[in-house]
This record gives sequence, C-alpha cells and structure tokens, in this order.
Amino acid sequence: MSSILPNPALVAPGPVAPVTTPATPASATSGGQATTGPSFADLLAKQTSAPHFSRHALDRLRQRGVTLDQPTLGRLTDGVQRAAGKGSRDSVVFVDGTAYVVSVTNNTVITAVPSEHMQQQVFTNIDSAVIA
Repeated sequence: MSSILPNPALVAPGPVAPVTTPATPASATSGGQATTGPSFADLLAKQTSAPHFSRHALDRLRQRGVTLDQPTLGRLTDGVQRAAGKGSRDSVVFVDGTAYVVSVTNNTVITAVPSEHMQQQVFTNIDSAVIA
C-alpha cells in the first residue's frame, strides 16, 4: 500500500500554527455596558409584520366600502416588504384594483383608493409603485 502525499497546491506555505479563539471584547461580556435600542428580533418583527393603518386610511376604507381579508392583507404586506427591499420610502401598492399609499419607512398605510374612485387621481410624494 502506498502512502498518501498531500497536494502541495493545497498545503499552506510555512509552519501551521494552532488556531486560537480571539479574546471577547469587554462590551460583549456580562461586565460590559448593556446595549441600547431595539433588539434585532424586534426590528425583524417590525419589518415582517403587517402594516399599520392610519386613522385617515381606516376612515377611507370604511367610507369607500373596501374590505380587507387575510389574503389581501398578506399581499399588501408582501408589496410593502418588496418596496422596503428596494429602498423605497413612500410607495403606492396596488392590490386587486385598490391603491394603498404607504409610508414604507413607518410601515403605515396612509390612505386607500379603490378603482371606482381613481378617476383623475394624482399620487404625489411617492418614490415607487408596487403591483402586488
């Protein structure tokens, strides 16, 4: 039986030193200073949660007879997340013929306009449009 020789192209040049674990920074130990602000889990939950509805948006939905079921809300949430992924700040998200003007940074629906009320509408101060 022949002995296996290592491939010289895969062997690091020079002597191989044992791997050591880097020292833990003082701020990460229990004696360090506590971090401030929301945790990563809180930020992630905020970004993946359904958008909030402003009082104005709720009034418009009620006045215009727009109902939101779970699948529609899920598509609206997905549209807001896609806009956020592209760096949008304010967006109009179209779901089943209804336009939702959304503050993406605040994860808040500002207003909603169904298709029958969209004649001659102008959406201003938005930087993106999403068809969800």
